[in-house]
Amino acid sequence: MNGKLNRLDILSLVLGSIIGWGSFTLPGTKFLHESGVINTAIGLIVGGMAVTFIQKGYHIMMQAHAEDGGEFSYTYQNMGKIHGFIVGWSLILCYLSIVPLNATAFVLVIKRLFGSSIEMLYLYDIADYPVYLSEVLIASFIIILFAYVNIKGIRASSRVQNGMVLLLVVNVIILFIAMLFITDKTLFVENYILNYDFNMGEISKIVAIIPFLFVGFDVIPQVVTELNFKPEKATKMAVISIFAGVLVYNILNVITSLIYTPGAALQQEWALGSAILNKIGLFGFLLLIIALAAAVTGGINGFMLSSSKLIGALSNYGLFPSKYKERNKVGVFEKGIKFVAIISLIAPWFGREVIIYIVDMSSLLAALAYFYVCYISSKIVKNRREKYLSSIGSFISIAFIGLLVIPWSPGRLSIPSILFVILWIVAGFFYYRKYCINARQLNMHRKNERIQEK
Repeated sequence: MNGKLNRLDILSLVLGSIIGWGSFTLPGTKFLHESGVINTAIGLIVGGMAVTFIQKGYHIMMQAHAEDGGEFSYTYQNMGKIHGFIVGWSLILCYLSIVPLNATAFVLVIKRLFGSSIEMLYLYDIADYPVYLSEVLIASFIIILFAYVNIKGIRASSRVQNGMVLLLVVNVIILFIAMLFITDKTLFVENYILNYDFNMGEISKIVAIIPFLFVGFDVIPQVVTELNFKPEKATKMAVISIFAGVLVYNILNVITSLIYTPGAALQQEWALGSAILNKIGLFGFLLLIIALAAAVTGGINGFMLSSSKLIGALSNYGLFPSKYKERNKVGVFEKGIKFVAIISLIAPWFGREVIIYIVDMSSLLAALAYFYVCYISSKIVKNRREKYLSSIGSFISIAFIGLLVIPWSPGRLSIPSILFVILWIVAGFFYYRKYCINARQLNMHRKNERIQEK
């Protein structure tokens, strides 16, 4: 049991995966400009509540299905190979894209400290984003470091995660309290309270990105075999993490709103950082940088672990090369982690803007996985209340998908993100046709082995 995860480990893993770079930058680039403070808060709360309905489907899954692969293996066993592959193919991009996104975000953290002096050996521009060799090397170092940490085992990974999340939460609370005491609230009241207008379009823009903001809650099914308590109890940890995430997102948005109007926040290179630096000074800014670094590395760690688990499960079901189902002496899918690291090392060479396009489409792919889990749970559960709640989760997942793809939706994906979705679907079709034709025979062999063991 020493190698297993306790409740604190799970709380840290989920919260660290939910709160990433976006929570520190979105107040200036999106939240205040598009939705203000109150409509953003409503959108985040509504989104958090919606995710708890989806989590009900996950709760049923974890009661009935404690196996590596989470949503993928659950779908495979209940709906067959094709549907299982759709979920696995969707999630693998969700998880893999967030690792390099956070790694390149770590470069931006260093930039906040040392400025453009770290921009050395310019290579080229992609999507109007300059790529420097120095930045690629920094991101690569972070990826390799966390690959090493995860290869060392689940306990080493969870210790790092616990430390990162503690730094994140403590520093954010300190900064929030300090800003409340030292700032004049007049600007905040005039811009965000007195002129408040309830607007469903503004709220919808926040709700539409909830699948991306809270995709971290679904790391629990990927580590369900590592728990030292009953899997269904992990639901409480997930719900606590979701609303802790809602709280942190809102706190960081309020901190920014205390100093800047929506227009002024949008003009800042980093509105939250500028607000802290201007009011608290260098010490406060360093606390913010530490919190940001903790959020970024927590995301890398959580999704690298989840990715390796998913890849191991795909391999176990014959949908990925068989070598990736092998575990090392501490029970880790070492080759899976190395695969994640290699793919992540390629991404920084394409520039952060391209990575962001791919991550944006992850909202759609994550919502698709949510739908499958809730739909299956609504079909297999006997309790009428749980069946009803899971069905609501299915409809919410469809609503998320609609907000992202309907042309007139305020939260629709950008054209580049839509193109990447199409490319990923086409790639998945050809991959399945070429490499997965023998999966059924392998799965039948595995079932026969289980029967013989029993």
